[in-house]
Amino acid sequence: MLSRLRSDIQCILDRDPAARTRWEVITLYPGFHAVVLHRAAHWCWTHGLKWVGRFVSQFSRWITGIEIHPGAKLGERVFFDHAMGVVVGETAEIGDGCTIYQGVTLGGTSLYKGAKRHPTLGRDVVVSAGAKVLGGFLVGDGAKIGSNAVVIKPVPAGATAVGIPARIIPSKNGASADVTGSERKFSAYGITLDDDPLSQAMRGLIDSAKGQEHQIALIWEAITKLSLRAPGNGDCVPCDAAREERFEAEKLTQLVGR
Repeated sequence: MLSRLRSDIQCILDRDPAARTRWEVITLYPGFHAVVLHRAAHWCWTHGLKWVGRFVSQFSRWITGIEIHPGAKLGERVFFDHAMGVVVGETAEIGDGCTIYQGVTLGGTSLYKGAKRHPTLGRDVVVSAGAKVLGGFLVGDGAKIGSNAVVIKPVPAGATAVGIPARIIPSKNGASADVTGSERKFSAYGITLDDDPLSQAMRGLIDSAKGQEHQIALIWEAITKLSLRAPGNGDCVPCDAAREERFEAEKLTQLVGR
């Protein structure tokens, strides 16, 4: 028990630069209080003390603003950062090392009692502020859910889900820095520079247009040289031919973000 508490405190110190001391975490962090109280509520729930479990859960909600059903399962080193307004449903499962920010809902779309109605988060998942993950599916290890995203389908390991409804951005090269490698890099609020699918599409179009203009310029340059070499054909090349590249790829790339 004490080792688990120390692990919970250390994970907050590792992920929140505002946390200065262990004493500060123990006394002033509602995310830590919610996790500790949930363990008591979950123990009561699984040992037949349903009402007591719900009472402890309700008390935790009153003092922390974080509502976790006593039937939900939490792994180790789970960090509710700020987390006011978080709702975690009865059949939800949160894996080791997950980080959940304010306004998140791990909800269900089914009314059948006893069914798996709420999502399962793998290890080291980051769910950003305001996100809604709805349904009894799996969010894979190291996945990131963007702010205010509405996720209604499974998210592969290492992928990023953004938008309403959420669009899935696969991990690079089939692997994610959050899942593979000896050192895992934590990204606050799940934000990286490559998490906007529209920006990725625009960058691809810009790069493609730049490459096409370069090829066209090379073709006209070759045609011009061939025409000048042939007797009497010096004027066959149109004067308005695109012999130079004028496509401002770098300027457009800065506008969409790189």
